[in-house]
Amino acid sequence: MNENFIGNRIYELRTKLEISARDMILNLGQGINYINTIENHKSLPSTTSFIYICDYFGISPKELFDAGNINSKLINDINLKLKKLNNKQLTKLFELLESFTDK
Repeated sequence: MNENFIGNRIYELRTKLEISARDMILNLGQGINYINTIENHKSLPSTTSFIYICDYFGISPKELFDAGNINSKLINDINLKLKKLNNKQLTKLFELLESFTDK
């Protein structure tokens, strides 16, 4: 991991979710160039801002650092739904997932 990781990761998540930098700064209550300065590696977010950014994306700080997992929020949302299924439903869903991943 290098000093550009956080800016690159925020950009990656933001573009994957089709969120403009403007929309993100408005939701975070930051100045107009805040996200751009982070993504362009001119500054890093404070610890508090970092937590707000993670919350904005619906992920934990650990998940932000998991660059191999671009769909962290979706996976978390799916996991919440999975916890509501009974054993029979989970078994059927597992079989369906295996049919996708075995190919």
